[in-house]
Amino acid sequence: MTKPRLPRIEVCVEGVDGLLAAQKAGADRAELCASLLEGGITPSIGVVREALKLSTIPFNVIVRPRGGDFLYSEHEFQAMLRDVEALRDLGVAGVVIGCLTFDGRVDVERTRALVRAAKPLTVTFHRAFDMTRDYAEAVEDLVHCGVDRVLTSGQRRTALEGIDILRHTVKLAGDRLTVMVCGGLNAGNIGDVLERTGAYEAHFSAGNTLPSGMAFHNPHVGMGGTALEREYELTVTDEAAVRSTIAAARAQLVQPA
Repeated sequence: MTKPRLPRIEVCVEGVDGLLAAQKAGADRAELCASLLEGGITPSIGVVREALKLSTIPFNVIVRPRGGDFLYSEHEFQAMLRDVEALRDLGVAGVVIGCLTFDGRVDVERTRALVRAAKPLTVTFHRAFDMTRDYAEAVEDLVHCGVDRVLTSGQRRTALEGIDILRHTVKLAGDRLTVMVCGGLNAGNIGDVLERTGAYEAHFSAGNTLPSGMAFHNPHVGMGGTALEREYELTVTDEAAVRSTIAAARAQLVQPA
């Protein structure tokens, strides 16, 4: 019989400051991103180099050239390959990818190519999985592509809403693919989600919005498509929230599903 185990916790962070907050709060691993407002896109090489210099925990880097869907042009895909190769050569712990076909399936050909380019790094398939038409089929495709881990909220907005699909996904994956659960996890629910799904890896962001340090605000122009007030707000990793959520998770010995 497989023994229960302590869960492993990954914190999704934006930039080096977020990574440092996550590791100080006790995270096992981080996912390094830029622009969490868009769900996370590839950070710059400079950010990755600085993170490598300062990190004491492993971190995976998202390879996502833009926000929006996961149906990429050939030029976007080639850029993803180049990013994976660069990150591999820099020596990060792993990469996080996700490519779909127009009809909502895992793009097997492109996923295999990205996995080949990444090795020996670990490869996580992100929540593009949650946008597939058939999660059971997607599990098999990811196994055949050589992916190590899948990040999922059970094809629902939160892990609690997707709990039944998460539980079934863990069973389908078995020891062939690690299922890392996510979606609205916090200190109040992470233990319940881990217990009910049998997953032993969990992922959350614990983001907090703070005012910018800028004293002068120009009310007449914005730099992006968000509301003007967003120009003077920062999204930061809440160290206390990370610490309390990790403590709640580690109070839970996970029984394999």
